[in-house]
Amino acid sequence: MNRSTSRMLSRVKSIYLFISENGTVTTTSLSEEFGITARTVQRDLHVLQYNGLVTSPYRGKWTTTEKKVKIS
Repeated sequence: MNRSTSRMLSRVKSIYLFISENGTVTTTSLSEEFGITARTVQRDLHVLQYNGLVTSPYRGKWTTTEKKVKIS
């Protein structure tokens, strides 16, 4: 696995953990928390949403799903 892929996966994991610890969060708050652009946050959230780990009940707000996750 190359370095950029590893960095992206680490960031996606961190975003998932942040959402699960803080409840519903906004795209803007994630962007500020992780120091990345809103577009990067959206791409990372899309990965999590595709895998059924997060959902957006309201436009621009994100929360985790009930899907069980084993984090290593």
